[in-house]
Parts: sequence; C-alpha cells; structure tokens
Amino acid sequence: MDIRKVKKLIEMLEESNLEEIEIQEGEESVRLVKNKANNLVSNHPSHSSPAQTVEVAAPSSDAHEQVVEENTEDEDSGDLINSPMVGTFYASASPGSKPFISVGDHVSEGDVVCIVEAMKMMNEIKSEFSGKVLSINVENSQPVEYGQALFEISK
Repeated sequence: MDIRKVKKLIEMLEESNLEEIEIQEGEESVRLVKNKANNLVSNHPSHSSPAQTVEVAAPSSDAHEQVVEENTEDEDSGDLINSPMVGTFYASASPGSKPFISVGDHVSEGDVVCIVEAMKMMNEIKSEFSGKVLSINVENSQPVEYGQALFEISK
C-alpha cells in the first residue's frame, strides 16, 4: 500500500469522529486507531496471510495515569503482572480447559499465567516473580490494554 494513502488515511481519521479505521487492499491491510496522545506507527506482518499491517496506537495519557495510580496503590499488597500488549485475555489454553492459574495458587517465576491474543497471535504471558495469586483482575475473553494489571501476586 502506498505510504501517501496511509498518510491520507491518518489525516482523515484525525479530522473525523471515528476512533478506528481498518482498510484491506489485496493482500495488504491498514488498521488505524485514534488516541489523543502521541501516535506510534509500527509495521506488523499478518500471520494469517502475507499482508502488512500498519497500526497507529498509543495509550491515552488518562489511561497511563490510571495504571500508574493502580501500581502505586497495589505496591504495598503485592506485585502486579501487567499486560505487555493490547489484545484479548484468555485464562486457559483452549475453551473448556482448566485455567492456567486460580486465586490461591502458587506461581513460580517463568510460569505461564495466561494468553493474550493480539493480531491472531496467541502470546503466552509468564510470571515475572514467584508467589501466591491474590487476585485475577480480568475476565476470560475480555479485551485488555497495554500495562493493564492482570494479576496480583503476593511478595
């Protein structure tokens, strides 16, 4: 897809009331997501076809402030496992199977705690520390944002 077309789409998105635009042209697709903060442009290959995807996204400053506030409040009670990406949260490897972890379970550093699906890629999220699971902050199949607290683990 011609970069001039992408630039024009970005301009059109900024001037409109739309939050998101996704366009597919042949084997190439472009997905633009509007936020009020600085926008980040990155290329991601699509794994379902040889198409290229350009994504424009950045967390809003309000969302970032909320995450910082949550982290400050939760520092005293436990460590947080945050989502490293925007996507869909899955508590188990497949529908109907047992969740990776439950409240009260003990996890070790490196244990898989969930899956976050992003762009049809299933990304295993691993614990960064060991401890007891104090809370699970996300429902199965719920969308998650970058930096969103998924789990609280005791120190």
